Amino acid sequence: MSTTSTFVQSTEVEVNGQDLFHRHIFVEGQGDSTDTTRSNSPIDAKLQTSKQNVLLLQAAREKYKLIEDHAIPTLIHNGEILVKVLAVGLNPIDWKAPAFNFGIPALPWINGRDFAGVVVQVSNESSRVRVGDIVLVPSTDYRDIRKAAFQEYAVATNYNAARIPSTTSINEAASLGVAFVASTLALGVSFGLDFSTISGGAKGPNLPQVLKGTDVNEVPEDIRGECFSSAPESERIQKGDWLAIWGASTTTGYITLQLAKLCGLRVICVADVARHGAKLLDAGADLLVDRHDTERAVEIIRGVTGGKLRFGLDIVGKDTATLLQNALFRSEDDGPQAHLLGLTGIPKEQDPRIHYHTVPIKLFHTSPAVGESMVTWLESLLQTESIKLPEVVHAKGGLAGVNDALDILREGSVSGKRIVVGLDSQA
Repeated sequence: MSTTSTFVQSTEVEVNGQDLFHRHIFVEGQGDSTDTTRSNSPIDAKLQTSKQNVLLLQAAREKYKLIEDHAIPTLIHNGEILVKVLAVGLNPIDWKAPAFNFGIPALPWINGRDFAGVVVQVSNESSRVRVGDIVLVPSTDYRDIRKAAFQEYAVATNYNAARIPSTTSINEAASLGVAFVASTLALGVSFGLDFSTISGGAKGPNLPQVLKGTDVNEVPEDIRGECFSSAPESERIQKGDWLAIWGASTTTGYITLQLAKLCGLRVICVADVARHGAKLLDAGADLLVDRHDTERAVEIIRGVTGGKLRFGLDIVGKDTATLLQNALFRSEDDGPQAHLLGLTGIPKEQDPRIHYHTVPIKLFHTSPAVGESMVTWLESLLQTESIKLPEVVHAKGGLAGVNDALDILREGSVSGKRIVVGLDSQA
């Protein structure tokens, strides 16, 4: 398929107090070609001064502090891009890291994992994204402060940036990235699900196959076992298999449900059914199990699957991972094992008949082949509207409003939704 790039003038308007972005990404062209059009809006004066506003964490267990004269990050490596951040999606890690003093490489530090914005600089002409493209970026490389979301300009690698179609708003895009990465790696690498089996126009990558052609040195040593030997072909999840998701109403659970259904899996969703059941059914859930009576939840899962459930994904914590473990099949012979992935922890007491997994999140930014295969698939999913996006709660105040928004996230009053903070007057 040929690709042409067209410059267009981007306009930004405000109607009835609501900010609307005019963007032209992925406009279908003639025949088998695709027009990728780009905004041509003026570069912010701050970029000329090399100074920006950032949220800085100066000490553990403190609030983030707004700093107004911090250096704009520079491009160092080939394939890097500079993005003017227009919206930031908040994740639980954004408050948990400072509160519990983990995942902070040094102090002071800039955090933030999800953002969307417009590309203002590229390191080379052959970049898959270009100046003016509007992109979403899941910032999984948290040790590189240049790539953090809580700043007005952030660096990304072109194979970790997904271009946003005109049907997707900036705020929706900012809510999606890290959840999509976690879901895709959990299903595609840890459980071995082949996304290329999807029928229709949104086929995804066969990640085990992609990994076969990957230089092992691109994969950090601590995740090589998960990437190269976690799911032998005979053990991989297949169309028609049951998958149980504990914490299905979370953004990651919601995306995982939809990706699983695209591949023909049967999905059990454990959640607060009264609050989130309608949304999960609409997204394709085959069975809803209420989380409030945990013993009964395990009984229902075992009963419906005939005690043969082999794949479970927990998104809540070690306690619920232990409950989900109790719902899994335990083979007494050399047959297929059950597989349990704990996104935030695995059970303390483990069963040798169960294979335990953690998401190899680093793979997204260390392997260009894996990263690019994922973001190009995400572009296709968004363009074809093959997935429903999380419900967004808009927080005001720009970077200065992030602390208050994180307090709301910490209180849990936005269950099943994603808080997004606009950094631009049009976000």
